[in-house]
Amino acid sequence: MIRVLVVDDQALLRGGFRLILESQPGIEVVAEAADGREALAKARELRPDVVLMDVRMPGMDGLEATRQLLAGREPPRVLMLTTFDLDEYVYDALRAGASGFLLKDVRPEQLADAVRVVADGETLLAPAITQRLVQQYVRRARPGTTRPPGLDTLTDREVSVLRLIARGDSNAEIAAGLFLSQTTVKTHVAHVFSKLGLRDRAQAVVVAYESGLVEPGEPLP
Repeated sequence: MIRVLVVDDQALLRGGFRLILESQPGIEVVAEAADGREALAKARELRPDVVLMDVRMPGMDGLEATRQLLAGREPPRVLMLTTFDLDEYVYDALRAGASGFLLKDVRPEQLADAVRVVADGETLLAPAITQRLVQQYVRRARPGTTRPPGLDTLTDREVSVLRLIARGDSNAEIAAGLFLSQTTVKTHVAHVFSKLGLRDRAQAVVVAYESGLVEPGEPLP
């Protein structure tokens, strides 16, 4: 059972998300919160698997709440919600360690699927949306100026895998594109994460763009 905490300052939206998620098998909404501070308190008390987090809220916003949540021990996965497809906080949320992003007009079945994907921690949510947002906001990060030491330890194959992760490809898509088995791809992904000290694919995307390994809008093979 995937345990979810829903965080939004609008009670109507919180209730709607709860109804959608609780109608799905294998998902339980354990609580709701109206702002970041309440979200932190309830997350620490209830230990949800996934926090569905609004970006813009009065008081403590979703970005700061995400930073604090993910700084703790055994943090939940955080799925960010935004009204705007070019929200100014999205890139900062990605850097803070959020595992995925959704627009609030998402279809009900997409919401449930997104929660499951984030709970599994295997793929970056909604590649088309996420990549567009990353490409928009990564320009502020001056690609090429932030180069983690571990990047030079990656093999050529691991670099290729990292570039495809940044494009939003799943393990299955990477395997098909590089003519590898999915088991081999999982091994390469694990090595990339270990060498770069990454928690998940969202952080891998940030590293790939900030280091200049991938440029915004660059076509990848």
